[in-house]
Amino acid sequence: MQKIRTVIIDDEPLARRGIRAQLNQQKDFEVVGECRNGREAVGAIETHAPDLVFLDVQMPELDGFGVVEAVGAEKMPAVIFVTAYDHYALRAFDVHALDYLLKPIDDERFTRAVERARRQIERNALNDLSRRLQGLLNDLKPPRKHVERLVIRSGSRISFLSVSEVDWIEAADNYVRIHAGRESHLLRDTMANLEKRLDPDQFLRIHRSRIINVRKLKQLQPLFRGEYQIMLEDGTRLETGRGYRDRVLQLLSGSS
Repeated sequence: MQKIRTVIIDDEPLARRGIRAQLNQQKDFEVVGECRNGREAVGAIETHAPDLVFLDVQMPELDGFGVVEAVGAEKMPAVIFVTAYDHYALRAFDVHALDYLLKPIDDERFTRAVERARRQIERNALNDLSRRLQGLLNDLKPPRKHVERLVIRSGSRISFLSVSEVDWIEAADNYVRIHAGRESHLLRDTMANLEKRLDPDQFLRIHRSRIINVRKLKQLQPLFRGEYQIMLEDGTRLETGRGYRDRVLQLLSGSS
């Protein structure tokens, strides 16, 4: 019998123990990991590639929705959300055909959720999971205008970098390189997409392959034909692109 590899994610030890105890009664489930928070969850999902996760919605720092965003809705396994949301909010889970367990967890409801997950996995009916997960995020998670942290992957390690720590960003083939203090990190993204996610009051694109954190700007020196040399607080010197002259002038005017 092939086991259904499962990860339990909840910041409450009692809740994790309860879910594990229930799964121990199911012969075809194997718990391959337990996570206390969203950060651990992202790493566990990517490392273990489980078939199913029990995902607590309300966790400090990185909540259940943040886990889905960090992993990517298209890469998520089958999900049973664990939540203390009120019944009005739970309608969104029903609308998007995503299963949930309401705390405190009812034994009969747990059994039904597990059976539904089992059928879904057996049928390999996960093709539209990313669409349903994204729809749920759009309904329940308040939209954030600008990203506050970047998810950095290095091998099996997952770390989170506050955008306030970023000095500047440069294009690097199919990646962008994030410079923060003495460290640099590769992020699989495009300059155009990352620029949209960053706060324009804090970040300015000065070149087709460079974005700076304006709060780290120390000095700006005119060059030729409307170009400038920019010096950051750490001593980094960067030249602006000719096509970005208006943006630099806007910075100089103090309107950005």
